[in-house]
Amino acid sequence: MRTRRDVLATVGLAVIAGARWARAQDGYPERPIRILVGYPAGGGVDIVARLFAEPMKAALGQSVIVENRAGASGMIAAAAVAKSPPDGLTLLMAASGEVAINQHLYKDKMSYDPPRELVAVALIGIVPCVVVVATATPVRTAAELIAYARANRGRLSFSSSGIGNPQHLAGELMNSMAGTDVLHVPYRGAAPAVTDVATGAVTMSFSSLAAALPLIQDGRLRAVAVTSRERMPQLPDVAPLAEAAVELKGYELLNWFGLFAPAATPSAIVARLNEIVVTGLRDRAISQTLDAQGIVPRIMTAAQYREFVAAETEKFGKIVAQANIKVEN
Repeated sequence: MRTRRDVLATVGLAVIAGARWARAQDGYPERPIRILVGYPAGGGVDIVARLFAEPMKAALGQSVIVENRAGASGMIAAAAVAKSPPDGLTLLMAASGEVAINQHLYKDKMSYDPPRELVAVALIGIVPCVVVVATATPVRTAAELIAYARANRGRLSFSSSGIGNPQHLAGELMNSMAGTDVLHVPYRGAAPAVTDVATGAVTMSFSSLAAALPLIQDGRLRAVAVTSRERMPQLPDVAPLAEAAVELKGYELLNWFGLFAPAATPSAIVARLNEIVVTGLRDRAISQTLDAQGIVPRIMTAAQYREFVAAETEKFGKIVAQANIKVEN
């Protein structure tokens, strides 16, 4: 049986530990911060990481170093952060794949457990897919796209930049909800995936705006739908796929970029980092850079972001299972 002295001793230790954490957080960060990115320099996630490194440096008074550890669909960097000390000094700038999709594709072959080993810190923004067709295709709107796919069941194809990524899942969700049968054709990267739409090798592509925009601007591709529930600010005349047919009501499939930390990172540090990101998202220069990348800023608290990631993880898992998506690994 615990005595009153034992209880007081336990409480005293907790108070001392809490005070130590408070002092550590007051001095945060004591050393430079590293933001790991699981993709090569120059890509969307890398651009976002470097963009937010500057306001973090200004707010925290320490250097912020962006480190690219490309490979394994972003999982090398994610695993490194998941196994790092939870001191707020090693962070992850991630896309949806390495924290919400890959666990459904690679399962026991992953070396980290995103829900258990990573904590969502701040959402940067959503990255809707743009559905594009060649300008010679007799489709100009989202509704016409679905009608065309239904009239040509089993004869059309869509490209994406790889198996199991958000662009692939966007097409599979369309097939599931609309009852279409458009064949997925995976490519190694977004550039060839959209180029082959322009040449007629595939019918359509689910692409990031950044990859498709040059071909849209030179008249080789036509944007006919977006996969967000709202119109993208960059494409105000292009309707959401959700408006194409009654069966697609509620359709939404997004990629998204956000900041993560090791799971046991103190809540005060998470809250501080979230505050810095939110402040950055309200900066006009930052928002213009995001806009050019096809990223739509979306402000959330850390708690809201955790709920968002959990819901997205569940949604992605259902699509992977329903479409029976497999990857060779």
